[in-house]
Order: sequence, then structure tokens, then C-alpha cells
Amino acid sequence: MGAHLVARVPEGSETRSGELAPARQVVRTLAAALGLVLSAGCGGVSESPRPSIQLTQVPPADPGGPDTLVTIEGRVEGASPGQRVVLFNKSGVWWVQPGAGEPYTEIGADATFRNATHLGTEYAALLVEADYEPPARADTLPEPGGGVIAVMAVPGTAATGPVHRTLSFGGYEWIVRGAPSDRGGRNQYDPDNAWTDDQGALHLRIAAAGDDWTCAEVALTRRMGYGTYVVTIHDVSHLDPAAVFTLFTWDGPAVEQNHRELDLEISRWGDPAVQNAQYVVQPYYVPTNVSGFEAPAGVLTHSLTWEPGRASFRTVRGPSASDGALVSEHVFTSGVPSPGNERLRLNLYVFRRGAQPLESPTEVVVEKFEYFP
Repeated sequence: MGAHLVARVPEGSETRSGELAPARQVVRTLAAALGLVLSAGCGGVSESPRPSIQLTQVPPADPGGPDTLVTIEGRVEGASPGQRVVLFNKSGVWWVQPGAGEPYTEIGADATFRNATHLGTEYAALLVEADYEPPARADTLPEPGGGVIAVMAVPGTAATGPVHRTLSFGGYEWIVRGAPSDRGGRNQYDPDNAWTDDQGALHLRIAAAGDDWTCAEVALTRRMGYGTYVVTIHDVSHLDPAAVFTLFTWDGPAVEQNHRELDLEISRWGDPAVQNAQYVVQPYYVPTNVSGFEAPAGVLTHSLTWEPGRASFRTVRGPSASDGALVSEHVFTSGVPSPGNERLRLNLYVFRRGAQPLESPTEVVVEKFEYFP
């Protein structure tokens, strides 16, 4: 508080023995009493409580959850106008949520907040200033200071039921994507766009959703590493030029190894005049990392053999990788990643960066999948 007590004592009021004269004793007693009042009245509560943040609804722990969105909720105390929340989940490293393109969560009038997050092993909420710019990913969480006001991090809760929708295909379990992705541009994914039929074939489709599209992706529930991956696909000559079918390996946190991404891609990338297929070792912008070819009409079988320092792609006609007529093949020996925490994925999405936008729904049928260690 800004109040001060000033007591003036008449000169000569102190006795020879050094004891206080009665007038000074009275003043000191009054000063002490007033000090107690001031301390009790404002000294203990003069400082406002520090702003804080807490999570009131914590999603389940899941180490490989980029394919699923769930709800996360919390509350702030002592926030100032304009401040907001930044959410993170931990999946290997910390990732801003729901994504790098939408990193902020607004605080409601009742001091609560609510948003979607991908699954992870841990979750965090930061109370930040309006001009704070969070990192898209980080090895460690930002600490208070420099625009960060308060931080709360907690482990994910124990799952009480399935946290993913899965399907069985080719003798393996696959997670069906239900979360957005920036692959090819911002795309939404609907779990209903992936299913298996009575013959065991996998169907992936791009479906109309109002004035936009939803896509399909499935990912193996476990890593396979080195070995041979084989898929047999029905005729893809009908694909819209802006549709992309991909078989690829993916390890999100492994930035230093280009996410351990190896690709078979079937698409004309929004340009009907270009070849419709290619093999890729990322990064794609290195010319020697891409080998293009024309995938003909009819059933095709594609294989990827991944070995130390070597990635061999091959495409043949028909349902057998061993005796079909050769369409294309290529061997990469430079930039080939080593295994880590990658998962194989099958994806059908819209390429939104091409000259020609998607014009019609489309579907790809994957007749079978095989893996040979």
C-alpha cells in the first residue's frame, strides 16, 4: 500500500537511563498497532494471485495418435483481456494443437477453453499474450517468460475403450484416419471413407462433403521396418487428375531423416499432361530422388523392398509381384532412411496445389497387401 505513518516526538522526551518517555511509548504502540492493521488489511492480499491454467478434460495417452482428434478442455484463472491459450501434445516431441495452421485456443467468457487435439502421451496448455507465436514443434515445452504467462503439462489418462477406429486388411490391423492433414494442402479425413468388402479388399474414397471433399487414409498399427511391402491395386486410370493415391512410410518426429518417408505415388498432380506415377525417396525436390513412369490401365502390383542403404521399387501388371509383366522399376541407393518409428500408410487425398482442382469423387480398391521380412 502507499500509506506511511510518520510520528514526530518532542525533543528531550528520552530519559537519562535511555528508557522511552511516555509520549514516545504511546507513539510506538500506536505505530505498531497501525502497522498490524495495515498488514492484515492489505499487505497479505495486496498482490493479485498469479494467473494460472489447468486442464479439466485430459485425453487418453496414445503414442501414435496423429490420425485421431479428440476433445481437450481447461480453465484459466487471472487472465487479462486478449490473452489466449496454446495447446500441445507430445508424440515423440511436442506438437502445437490442433495444428501449426491453427495454434490458438480462445478463452470463453466463463474463463474456460475447449478445442480438439491429436492424441499423444502427454498434453500441455499455455496461457500466452495475444502476440505470442508458438513453435510448430519443440523438443521441450516453452517456459514462462517472453509472452508465456503460465504452463500446465499432464500425462494422458488411461484409455477406457478404443481410442482409434481400426479395420483388418491383409492380415494386419490398420488405424483409420479421422484427423485433418496438410498433405497436398489442407484436407479433411472421414473414417467412413475407408472400409473392406466381403472379399477382403480395401476401399479408399474421396467423397463430397458440402462444397468440399473428405479423404481416406489407413496406417498400420505397428512398425515393420526393413522388408518388402506389396500392394495390388485395381485400375487407377480413372483417377481424377487432382486425386493422389500413395503407399508410403511415415515417422512424424523424424525430421532429420525426412520423416523416414518412402513413396509410391499415383497422381497427375492436377495436370492431365504429366505422367501419373512415381517412386520417391524424400525430399522430393532432389532430382535424383524421384523416378516417374506411366501406370497403365488394369490391375497393377507395386512393391517396395527396403534394405540398409537401398530402396527398390517395382510395378508389374496383374495380381502377382513375381510373374507379372514389368511396367517400371527403380533402385535408390542415396538418401535412403534407416527404420525408426515409421508406419506404413495407404492414402487417397486431394492435391490442392495443382492447376486443375478435383472435379468428382473417386475411389481406389486395394485388392491385397503383403509384407515379407
